[in-house]
Amino acid sequence: MKGYITLERMKFHAHHGVMPQERRVGNDFEVTVCLQYPLDKAAISDDLADTLNYAEVYETVAVEMATPSQLLEHVAGRIIRALSTRFPQIEGGTVTVAKLTPPFKCQMSAVSVSLSF
Repeated sequence: MKGYITLERMKFHAHHGVMPQERRVGNDFEVTVCLQYPLDKAAISDDLADTLNYAEVYETVAVEMATPSQLLEHVAGRIIRALSTRFPQIEGGTVTVAKLTPPFKCQMSAVSVSLSF
């Protein structure tokens, strides 16, 4: 049985960006992770020990969001590496990092990067 755990639109204020002001002032970001994980035991046992603890997933993402990067691609890659290291049972997934107010004149809700692994 394949299963997915998704944490949608986690909100962070972080200091990612190429422009000096972005690194100094920061911006608002949303991160969504969808992780493939063996959930068959949890579907039967109803025991947290048999699943991926999404509070711990959030903590892992928060640590990576607190470390400044220039590129959203780099942030998403660091999140993937950190999650894969902390939770080796993850079988794959997608990480999306969205910058909610890009530093140029435009009307859009966000700019985002998604990496799958």
